[in-house]
Amino acid sequence: MAKKATKKEEEAPLKLFYIFYNQERWDNWLKTLAESSFEVDPKSEEMPEGFRILDGFSVDITIEVLKIVKLYQNKRFSRDEAMDKLAAVEAIVMATPQNPELEELVGILQLPKLALFAGVRKYMSGEFDKDIKTLVKKGKDQIGKEDMEAALETASNVGAAVIDGAACCGKYVKDDLENPTLFDEWLIECERINEGMTSLKNFDESTGDDD
Repeated sequence: MAKKATKKEEEAPLKLFYIFYNQERWDNWLKTLAESSFEVDPKSEEMPEGFRILDGFSVDITIEVLKIVKLYQNKRFSRDEAMDKLAAVEAIVMATPQNPELEELVGILQLPKLALFAGVRKYMSGEFDKDIKTLVKKGKDQIGKEDMEAALETASNVGAAVIDGAACCGKYVKDDLENPTLFDEWLIECERINEGMTSLKNFDESTGDDD
């Protein structure tokens, strides 16, 4: 009994240790973005500094959200706790920036994140299809018919399947990168989820039960 009590005492603080996206972090990012240059250098093949920063922060957000998933998978958080953490991050990331000049740039980041947040919620629900090929075909048909709501629902299903371990989604968008649809953008985010889950493979790895 004493051993179990000690284990609980050691594990309990871990829930307080992880600091996810907060308003201060987001505001600092917006400040960095506002100060960045988006001008194209004709002498350089690299994308402008501002877009590199935008991409870096996009990756950062995906990783932070997936850490919540990992903590849920490792039973550090209950489903309700994980959903609360997710909702808090989503409220910050999807809010309209107070600086009107940043709205378009932040919108570039926010559209793909619709698939991230919806995918995590779908995964947490435990009810999703795992047939990626069929889902991708379905989603592309839906976006072709401009049924955005249905296409996002399908993208969230893809995201949930990827979180669950399915391989996706580079091969489904590589031919469409010059003129990507919104569904392609969501698939690219699902690929980023795939990469993020791989990078977090050993994040907060559960030590198992001593029983």
